[in-house]
Amino acid sequence: MNKQIENLFDRHFGGFGRLYASPGRVNLIGEHTDYNLGFVLPGAIDKAIYMAIRPGAGSLCRIYSADYDEAVEFDLHAIQNPEQQWARYIFGVVQEMQKRGAVLGGFDAVFGGDVPLGAGLSSSAALESVAAFALNDLFEAGFDRRALAEIGQMTEHHYVGVRCGIMDQFASLFGEREKVIQLDCRSLEYRLVPFRPVGYRVLLLDTQVKHSLASSEYNVRREQCEEGVAVVARHESGVVSLRDVTLEMLSAYKQDMSEVVYRRCHFVVSENQRVLDACDALERGDYADFGQQMFASHRGLSGEYEVSCPELDFLAEKAREFDGVLGARMMGGGFGGCTINVIEASAHDAFVREASDSYQKRFGIAPRVIDVVISDGARRLK
Repeated sequence: MNKQIENLFDRHFGGFGRLYASPGRVNLIGEHTDYNLGFVLPGAIDKAIYMAIRPGAGSLCRIYSADYDEAVEFDLHAIQNPEQQWARYIFGVVQEMQKRGAVLGGFDAVFGGDVPLGAGLSSSAALESVAAFALNDLFEAGFDRRALAEIGQMTEHHYVGVRCGIMDQFASLFGEREKVIQLDCRSLEYRLVPFRPVGYRVLLLDTQVKHSLASSEYNVRREQCEEGVAVVARHESGVVSLRDVTLEMLSAYKQDMSEVVYRRCHFVVSENQRVLDACDALERGDYADFGQQMFASHRGLSGEYEVSCPELDFLAEKAREFDGVLGARMMGGGFGGCTINVIEASAHDAFVREASDSYQKRFGIAPRVIDVVISDGARRLK
């Protein structure tokens, strides 16, 4: 991919630019905890967006997308969002950096990547992160990685129209090989936790479906969590989010909530603890315990938070029944997308065959198989 991007840069602009990469991410455990100011456990992966870039003339920004085979030009000081959706991620990064005082110049850039699209691996955050990291380095803007993650998040909010959390950009920028990131979504404090599953592999099985409930039910879940917080806050001081709520508090005020609101809150509070327990297991090198936390996460997502779907439940159950799979769960917002599996390397091929064949028979479509390795975050390539 590196050489392809370099060749395309030479073809479109002549010569060579600096080469950068920023990866997609997986989230091993900690789902729907981010907007409740809880904990998540993402890791950068070995699939990335690559960008070749060099200073250009004046304030003109010229960009070519290898994946879309399209070119866009805009001025540094333009106000109008580009028509092309992909270009808005870079345009927004430019604007957000300038809002924060960066003095940028025009530039020529080519980008493309091998992050599978539509699989929930955050190719959009990888694009924002590589653009921000490259421009920061190229023009010596002086932002640290946390500021670059916030620039990417605000790009989504203001120029793409997605009010996302910061986990995806954070993982893309802070990731390290053989380490996952325990991120506190309230304080943005983080620690790197060892992830060296010798003899194991990380496997994604993409259901290839996305049910229409995803966006509307996401908003409903947020409202239900807020309703539960409001109940507890009437009795307990200092309660702002579910991060501040314990299982004992939920039990004490259960009678003041609907059964559905209680279940939603019970999942989130439990999931926060599972992230901490999973990190403790990784610190001990106990991948069997880590896998059990993943299975428990899926049970909660399916039964308590109710954001799974038949396809995800089918693949998670296949994993649970298969010797050699240590843990599996749905990953992402739900109602489609991927399961993430930690599996013994020796069992990988047999599990893929069995899961794929049975899924094809049940749903009439084969799952997409994506193997990932926990890898480094945004970087300049030599």
